[in-house]
Amino acid sequence: MGDWNLLGSILEEVHIHSTIVGKIWLTILFIFRMLVLGVAAEDVWDDEQSEFVCNTEQPGCKNVCYDQVFPISLIRYWVLQIIFVSSPSLVYMGHALYRLRALEKERHKKKAHLKVELEETEALEEHKRIEKELRKLEEQKKVRKAPLRGSLLRTYVLHIITRSVVELGFIVGQYVLYGIGLSPLYKCEHDPCPNSVDCFVSRPTEKNIFMIFMLVIAGVSLFLNLLEIFHLGVKKIKETIYGSKYSGDDESICRSKKKLHGPTSMHPYQFLTTKTYAFDAHFPYGGARWTNGTYASLYANGWSSI
Repeated sequence: MGDWNLLGSILEEVHIHSTIVGKIWLTILFIFRMLVLGVAAEDVWDDEQSEFVCNTEQPGCKNVCYDQVFPISLIRYWVLQIIFVSSPSLVYMGHALYRLRALEKERHKKKAHLKVELEETEALEEHKRIEKELRKLEEQKKVRKAPLRGSLLRTYVLHIITRSVVELGFIVGQYVLYGIGLSPLYKCEHDPCPNSVDCFVSRPTEKNIFMIFMLVIAGVSLFLNLLEIFHLGVKKIKETIYGSKYSGDDESICRSKKKLHGPTSMHPYQFLTTKTYAFDAHFPYGGARWTNGTYASLYANGWSSI
């Protein structure tokens, strides 16, 4: 069997950018398909042509009968299946890495902008806010996974649908070519065979076990693909419902204003701040202001407003 190291290293990167269901799918691909195919299945199917015996000495008859029984070597068929099923994941990984680099560039720009802003500002609260954002940017730098939303989410769903279609195609193809299993004896009547010839398959029971095993694993992989699409759909619906339910609740209670100012003799109770919350609509006997958690003014008692 060929070296799987290249494909394995690429799929490990896909594993980082996948959901929990996608990680399970990749684990099954690694362990129950690539590993089993490379370690055990190849030895079982190594003798499919050398040990294929027909009770005739007619030249060419054995080759024709073998081609009828095995239109394509199942080992090569399963290798093609793994390659084609994995290909959509490689396309998604390319998009994820591109998005990750774009986010990294955005972080660099934001970091440079915040550093300039930090040097220019003199407000203590503003200093703390900028330093907090800079720490967040440093933490985000360690994250190797791009957020699954927008165009990247669409690419992810499309790649799941594509590999599901490919998986289903290979399952149907194997059933059409071989059915559920191999028969120990085949009757061959093709030219140049003189008459009906009996041909015998080597280790048919062992081969049938591997055929059924690979079909079951393909079916499980297909089920996981459908489960992942359902999982993403439910998650998106929840985000839409709960997001619209709770977004804007804070805005209905208070409105946010951003401003920078210092204390003056006209307004002795002003504080240096970057954000002031107004609650005018909720006080029937006068307006009020909260600044940095401190009650700053009350119209009804004669204090000057901010």
